[in-house]
Amino acid sequence: MAHNHHHEQECCPHEHEHHHEHHDDACCEHGHHHEEENPKSRLIKIAATVVLLIAAVVIEKRCNLPTWQLLLVYLVPYLLIGFDTLKEAAEGLAHGEAFNEHFLMSIATIGALCIGFLPGAETQFPEAVFVMLFFQVGELFEGYAEGKSRESIAHLMDIRPDMACVERNGKFENVSPETVEVGETIIIKPGEKVPLDGVVIEGNTALNTVALTGESLPRGVAEGDEVISGCVNLSGVIKMRTTKSFGESTVSKIIDLVENATENKSKSETFITKFARIYTPIVVFAAVALALLPPLFSGDFTNTFATWLYRALMFLVVSCPCALVISVPLTFFGGIGGASRKGILVKGANYLDVLAKVGTVVFDKTGTLTHGQFAVTAIHAGQSDCKTEIADSQNTQLSSLNSQLLHLAAHVEHFSTHPIGAALRDAFPDEATDGCKISEVEEIAGQGIRAKVEGKMVCVGNSKMMDAIGAKWRDCDHVGTIIHVAIDGDYAGHIVINDKIKEDSADAIAELKSLGVSRTVMLTGDRKEVGEDVAQKLGLTEYHAELLPADKVAYVDEMLHSKPSTLNSQLAFVGDGINDAPVLARADVGIAMGGLGSDAAIEAADVVLMDDKPSKIGLAIRLARRTLRIAKQNVWFAIGVKVAVLVLAAFGVATMGMAVFADVGVTVLAVFNAMRALK
Repeated sequence: MAHNHHHEQECCPHEHEHHHEHHDDACCEHGHHHEEENPKSRLIKIAATVVLLIAAVVIEKRCNLPTWQLLLVYLVPYLLIGFDTLKEAAEGLAHGEAFNEHFLMSIATIGALCIGFLPGAETQFPEAVFVMLFFQVGELFEGYAEGKSRESIAHLMDIRPDMACVERNGKFENVSPETVEVGETIIIKPGEKVPLDGVVIEGNTALNTVALTGESLPRGVAEGDEVISGCVNLSGVIKMRTTKSFGESTVSKIIDLVENATENKSKSETFITKFARIYTPIVVFAAVALALLPPLFSGDFTNTFATWLYRALMFLVVSCPCALVISVPLTFFGGIGGASRKGILVKGANYLDVLAKVGTVVFDKTGTLTHGQFAVTAIHAGQSDCKTEIADSQNTQLSSLNSQLLHLAAHVEHFSTHPIGAALRDAFPDEATDGCKISEVEEIAGQGIRAKVEGKMVCVGNSKMMDAIGAKWRDCDHVGTIIHVAIDGDYAGHIVINDKIKEDSADAIAELKSLGVSRTVMLTGDRKEVGEDVAQKLGLTEYHAELLPADKVAYVDEMLHSKPSTLNSQLAFVGDGINDAPVLARADVGIAMGGLGSDAAIEAADVVLMDDKPSKIGLAIRLARRTLRIAKQNVWFAIGVKVAVLVLAAFGVATMGMAVFADVGVTVLAVFNAMRALK
């Protein structure tokens, strides 16, 4: 059955462009304040500049031109490739934001153009053009990498339906999904996207939910099943009654959630932003000091100034923290995109930071580690022992006695609306078609139901019912709700009904332990024996049962206050219900089940698992740790190369080419490394 996914924030139906993340830091604005240049036109401009630069070098070698004429020759390729950068620098100055990447590049290259006019200095015209050229190449690669990052998010945007086929006045018409109201009937044909959340009222089909959950196996739906928007209809035609408006639908909320994920910056990103704002002015003043102080103290200012000015210009080029302020946010953006492909929605880069350092995971039980639905877990007919346990009665060969017991109980509970009745019917689905006659159905309050099945009086209920009819019942050592069955007053056996543990819950706990999560705790409102049984089966380190929502908050508060000050000390809480919302909000990182989860839980959570699989928690932690690892690699690589070249520049060993590599080259390599976070 498909379940509604409810997600935080309402998405404006008209805002579906992919919002570019703006690096509002001091260094790299990279054209984000103006219309982005087409990559193709930028590539053509780079190619034209290379040709003109080669031509200028040939003219310099063959024609003995005076310095000012040579400057004019080199100004052609310089202005072609550098005009946008100079313009950005001028705009930054006009707005009081002088210390950005464009300003540093402009000062460095203008200085290189002018240095040849100083006494005893060599011309640096090719270097000036080369710095601007390499800078544009770097921007081209950055744009490509950002495009790749956004493609990983854009696969979610592809789930947005363009139209809905709605029934109005007896006719079907194609309209915008935004105009469809709650309660209207829509039809979805094979190959079409489900435009709104709703309930199937006619037909059955298989749905592709891969864009929402990362689950490749199609999900079957039939009449009465809930369907979420964003799925693709694979086979049959279905009619649906809408249950939510487009703005409230799953697809809108997912898109909105992912688009706004980068608003919550990680601590690493915030550090880089602050670092750039303080660092850049220091670098500019240090370069000025490097250009002026050594010549002043040398005693020969005129002859040494050109040398130290050249070193100061290299210092400026090298010291741009561009690699950091581009690659770190890009790494986190890639991490969020990679996680969304796996059906894990992370609401912000700061939550990746926390996820990577999780050392304690606290679970709700019902709907999180278990399915949250009653199911038959064991059948013990007659006076047999209580060791026969079944995982799924539909897929397990039952003994004839056990099968008969289940058959009779399912018939008696045929008209019951209680979850126990539904569990018995689900375990024996053939009861509706086997033609057995049922009569004299009577529900006895607080005891159970009795009815005549094929002339036999069958009583299905608790021990009180058995005592009332004089049947000698026996207890069961299995945990769960025990349903006793008597036929014509004689005890026939019992059926155990319990909330089934999810298939991957045990693997999820084992994986968390292998990742270094030292404490796995379950908090449940269920009975102590039920909590103990689940905790033992899954290998949890501790459990607390019979808790009210306020008790869960108190336990989590206590754990938060007593957590160690070690590296991996963050606390994650995993839940799905309305009662879990306060704890999800209180934990260092709240993880909600997105399939069965309530609106309140998903709104309060920081991470949403779209397919309700606990095993995705370990995957989310692995992805977060990998993202942080890549970000740290970029930081240390960029700082290491820059420091090395700065030292060389101060001693006059570095060339302008090395300086350019230390800035733009390092940035390109860091950006490519950041793209690994997408995979």
